[in-house]
Amino acid sequence: MERRAFFGVVTGGLLAAPLAASGQQAAKVYRIGVVTSTAHFTHAFRQGLRELGYVEGQNVIVEQRSTQGESDRFPDLVAELIRLKVDVLVVSGVVGVLAAKKATATVPIVFLGVADPVGSGIVASLARPGGNVTGTSIALGEGFAGKWVELLKEAVPSLSHVAVLWNSANPTAATYLKEVRGTAQAVQVRLNLVEVRNVAALDGSFAAIAASRARGLIVTADPLFFSNRGKLLKFASARRLPAIYFFRDFVDDGGLMAYGPSLADAFRRAARVRGTGRSP
Repeated sequence: MERRAFFGVVTGGLLAAPLAASGQQAAKVYRIGVVTSTAHFTHAFRQGLRELGYVEGQNVIVEQRSTQGESDRFPDLVAELIRLKVDVLVVSGVVGVLAAKKATATVPIVFLGVADPVGSGIVASLARPGGNVTGTSIALGEGFAGKWVELLKEAVPSLSHVAVLWNSANPTAATYLKEVRGTAQAVQVRLNLVEVRNVAALDGSFAAIAASRARGLIVTADPLFFSNRGKLLKFASARRLPAIYFFRDFVDDGGLMAYGPSLADAFRRAARVRGTGRSP
């Protein structure tokens, strides 16, 4: 079966303006703190900075930190960057942004990789974020997760039993499950929900999926799963499970299908978001 990747839209409703006007010479070297769930996409953020004329070591310094898929590390890494007196914080995901928002009300925060910034309590509204927080949102709502079921069923019409890998520590996971359940019921697919909260639980989840005798796999959007995509892809291949993932990187690394937005694009566009207060 041909491997396929599908892409959603990265919405820029919170996009404001470039960090610096074209042709403007910055008098200082700005220090940008970047803390994300994975370092995989930060090259795209750096590319966005270069497109605006920033050169690392000359007019900007990027302090990069990664939780490596362990969300409970966000508070410590955010605190570390604040101690370095960064001019702006760039943070990915709901858990990371909420940790940054709790840590500082003065350092400008630019978020990315957030599906519902209003519903998550990150900003007051898309038009007027308020406070020291702004950023870009990604389109993962309004029935998005249901497409994982539809596309997997389209690829394997006889499919009637699917395992769903999810992380209850992810604030967006409940929305994914609601939409997956609704679509599964409509197309008469039985689900086995397999919860994973940390790396240590992955092997147990694989055993649970194998024991359920599910004939397909949905891996919901989560930094933990992205950081461990090699293990997930190896498991699906060994079990001969048709699987759908949430980012193209899974397909690039050998997975069957993916349906989701481009996080690389979100990271690149984050360079153009103007923070508030002391931002460049």
